[in-house]
Amino acid sequence: MNLLSALPPGWPMIVGGVFLWLLPKRAQAGGALGLAILSSLLFWFTPVLGDGETAKTFSMLGAELQPIRIDSLSRPFGLVFHIAAIVSAIYALHVRDTRQHIAGMVYAGAAIGACCAGDLMTLFVFWELTAISSVFLVWASDTPAAYRAGMRYLIVQVGSGVLLLTGAIIQYVETDSLKFDLFVSEGQTLFGSDAISPAAWCVLFAFAIKCAFPLLHNWLQDSYPKATVTGTVFLSAFTTKLAVYSLARGFAGFDPLITVGCVMTLFPIIFAVIENDLRRVLAYSLNNQLGFMVVGVGIGTELAINGTVAHAFCHIIYKSLLFMSVGAVLFRVGTAKATELGGLHKSMPWTTAFCMIGAGAISGFPLLSGFVSKSMIISAAGEEHMFGVWIVLLIASAGVMEHSGIKIPFFAFFAHDSGKRVKEAPWNMLLAMSIAAFSCIALGIAYPLLYRLLPFDVDYHPYTITHVVTQLQLLMFAALAFVALMKSGLYPAEQRAVNLDTDWVYRRLIPKATRGGQVAIELVDQTFRHDFMLTLRSGLRMVQRSFNVNGWIGRTWSTSTMAFWAATLLAISLVLYYT
Repeated sequence: MNLLSALPPGWPMIVGGVFLWLLPKRAQAGGALGLAILSSLLFWFTPVLGDGETAKTFSMLGAELQPIRIDSLSRPFGLVFHIAAIVSAIYALHVRDTRQHIAGMVYAGAAIGACCAGDLMTLFVFWELTAISSVFLVWASDTPAAYRAGMRYLIVQVGSGVLLLTGAIIQYVETDSLKFDLFVSEGQTLFGSDAISPAAWCVLFAFAIKCAFPLLHNWLQDSYPKATVTGTVFLSAFTTKLAVYSLARGFAGFDPLITVGCVMTLFPIIFAVIENDLRRVLAYSLNNQLGFMVVGVGIGTELAINGTVAHAFCHIIYKSLLFMSVGAVLFRVGTAKATELGGLHKSMPWTTAFCMIGAGAISGFPLLSGFVSKSMIISAAGEEHMFGVWIVLLIASAGVMEHSGIKIPFFAFFAHDSGKRVKEAPWNMLLAMSIAAFSCIALGIAYPLLYRLLPFDVDYHPYTITHVVTQLQLLMFAALAFVALMKSGLYPAEQRAVNLDTDWVYRRLIPKATRGGQVAIELVDQTFRHDFMLTLRSGLRMVQRSFNVNGWIGRTWSTSTMAFWAATLLAISLVLYYT
């Protein structure tokens, strides 16, 4: 047992996942589920720092490494990552693709190992392992679009790892330490005399990429909808929440994150409302929810950090539920486009019900998980007298209701009847969705169980009259706005098109600029080549005329001419010698 306790959490999924190919294809899905359950049991019985257990440390090449650190911050992330791995493995029990099972297990195990890393070098190893393993969940779709999206995803994620490694090296050079802890102190900013260190800059940039900060976010909407039905469920759970954990560990209380988080909560709303691909809608919704967590990290108080951790915990579950329900539709119908769906509640009633629960949870309905977690972050902003932030978060909450609480279930299962009649989702998909749906309800009702997992002691009661009434009013007006816009015809129509935001830069601007540059180069090349060839031909003709038998150099010279040039050269030599 001592040997097992010295291994990083998540190791059964990483090591066992690599060898899943040895099993028959029919047994690989069950093997993956068994690995996830085994890893979760080992993690559950691992002591937490402060309970008589110390973190595992050792020295290598003169640097002290801490591959295992399970404390009050990393433990809830480790627990919910294991829950997500188990639910995702159940959802994928019907899959007979070795790549997906191996990638899913290694990916989940690496994310768990990363959130329990106590030093930057260990974090980097698991950070890159999540990037390399997860891209196969995109490529497993086996389409040209998925391959291209996977390559873009891999470049971005590996680039994030390179920045993290750079920050780790700079920190080690400056402080002789690789410890992964708080990088900022109170009052520090991005620029000026109180700016954070270069190491902190690099690490923050790495976290920002993985957390899909504005202008760095398009890898998410680009890759997640291209992944397989089951792969997207894995992807939605780990990468971005690992970044949230890392921000909470390294940059809690860093004020610029509040502004970044507010922008993250608002800008995806418009794109999600006009988007036709429902999996892409959920990807934008994921951006929105990450914004709440980033705001909580930026506020940095105990209530805010508790709210961030609680919201990440709940978000992983209800977002997985939404991706699973839309994935079940895609699995049965063959599309997730809103323009091609509708009326599926008749043939997929259980999937519809589970989707409604997930939509209610993400919207923050009382008695569901999103209400007891999101309200903590909003209340933390209010307690710190951040009125503007508080208003932004309320507006963003209404936006969530529009694009995820209403749009997803409405256009997938209701709206116009598409005439499609399909089978209900497979039993394993329904089982996975039922576990997630039950968790959303249980966490919303038995919220003290969730609060006991949080990093700090909780003195917060979500079910006050003020909180409940305010939230119900918000949801009611959001629903009324949706109905009014639909009835008046002002709600943006779903169109068969690809909506670009900042990815316009690399999908449109850079290719056009590249093509324009190529045309300019070709024009210059052709002009230069034409002039050069004219000059070269003129020179060759002159040489030919000069050296042929009739040329002034090639013709036979007379003796007197030779004597004249010899005397001239001798005279010049004598003058130069005696002067």
